[in-house]
Amino acid sequence: MNAEWTSFLVDRLPELWLRVGQHLVLTGVSVAFAILIGVSLGILAGRVSWIRGPIVGAAGVLQTIPSLAMLTLLLALLQRIGAVPAILALTLYALLPIVRNTITGLGGVSREVVEAARGVGMSRWQELRLVRLPLALPVIVAGIRTAAVAGVGIATLSAFIGAGGLGQFINRGLALADTRLILLGAIPAALLALLVDFALGATNWALDPRRKTGSRTRTKMATRMAAIILPFLIFATGGFGYVRARPDITIGSKNFTEQIILGHMMALLIEDHTNLKVDRRFNLGGTMICHGALVHGEIDLYAEYTGTGLTAVLGQEPSADPDQVYKTVSREYRDRFDVQWLDPFGMNNTYSITVLQADAERYGWDKVSDLESWAKGLHAGFPGEFVERPDGYPGFQNAYRFEFGQVSDIDAGLMYDAIANGEVDVIAAFATDGRIAAYNLRPLVDDRRFFPPYHAAPVVRTTTLRQYPQVRDALEKIAGALDDRSMRKLNGWVDQERRSPESVAKAFLRSKGLLKGMQKR
Repeated sequence: MNAEWTSFLVDRLPELWLRVGQHLVLTGVSVAFAILIGVSLGILAGRVSWIRGPIVGAAGVLQTIPSLAMLTLLLALLQRIGAVPAILALTLYALLPIVRNTITGLGGVSREVVEAARGVGMSRWQELRLVRLPLALPVIVAGIRTAAVAGVGIATLSAFIGAGGLGQFINRGLALADTRLILLGAIPAALLALLVDFALGATNWALDPRRKTGSRTRTKMATRMAAIILPFLIFATGGFGYVRARPDITIGSKNFTEQIILGHMMALLIEDHTNLKVDRRFNLGGTMICHGALVHGEIDLYAEYTGTGLTAVLGQEPSADPDQVYKTVSREYRDRFDVQWLDPFGMNNTYSITVLQADAERYGWDKVSDLESWAKGLHAGFPGEFVERPDGYPGFQNAYRFEFGQVSDIDAGLMYDAIANGEVDVIAAFATDGRIAAYNLRPLVDDRRFFPPYHAAPVVRTTTLRQYPQVRDALEKIAGALDDRSMRKLNGWVDQERRSPESVAKAFLRSKGLLKGMQKR
């Protein structure tokens, strides 16, 4: 086990360095903005009493918004993924402790000191700059310390919208049910939080006016050096994670195993058959995040499913005719979004209402409608998208005319463990998921033919195909090459045997003779 972990860490070390740098940039830039805004608002609130309540109240309301909801809201408003909405969200979350401590620190300066400053002829600006702010600084820094430590933790969620950072490992680990990846993100994030807390705690100690003045000169020099060196280190460490040459092609993916494998396949094919540079931006979250990123030019392509495009994106009624569904999504995506559907990969990853094999045999469940008389006593665990989408649970209830007694939102990467451990009785599995066989599950027959076909295919921006027509040629090489059985095997290699998605994708493409020119990377 130790050797395995050591090998795992060595292999991931370059990416770990990159993600730590990105995490520092997200936290450092957002806290810097929050200091500028928060201290200014705190000074204003200290000067104008009637505005104090609204400012503190507004900052407090911002902190009550759940982190993921804030990130998703800003993603929709800014219409872009990546660092910008993440930094804005982290800045808003950091405001309250900085504003509140600035008001408290300035209000805590004794009246006698203020009157003495005025007595020697200081102006209001001089009084603030030379007396009140220096005395209030330890309290203000304490607020910054609170905001920065919280920011390190919240920044892990930024990976959900493609902003990188250590949350990338956590998000990927949840999608792949890989504890090693989760720990690879969580442990460094915790250490960073402790490091930031210690550094700002030391700064607060150095600025405490109650300390003896013998070391004041050295303290001031150390503080000034830290003010110059720390921002430089932050940007030098993490800047290369964001400020780099723009790749020719950016490929995205949703946050589950099959999507990541397909993303790597497309990237490998493009790299092998063209001279284009490819950037992989995987684990972006759900359908609408990937679709929004595609439409607004944040990514150039990703793998989508025909049924998902028909119902979740276009908002049309499900259809059981695969050819008609493909024609509809191809036409509507082209007309509405200027996006092209290329030829499908071959497999149909439809939803499948799934139970334990043992339960199916015990209760005689073979088709979905067999659950009707048992439904009120069953606990279902579905991915969040399935719970809300028209081709998911809402449409399912209309088609089958029953609902489950309890429904819980469970991450797609965790629901198989949940049913295997008896925590839920029913899940909405994916037909090509290798864990169906590995966990001894039984997909029930969709006897009312509710779920539409979900044939996966590359969806690509038309402008990208015009600029790089060779992308179409590269991706057409895999058209029809993947059937359901092959995809289940590839998913199983990742989910059960803990092989990396990229190595699995590369092995499959090589077995089909599609990577003849690729050198070992």
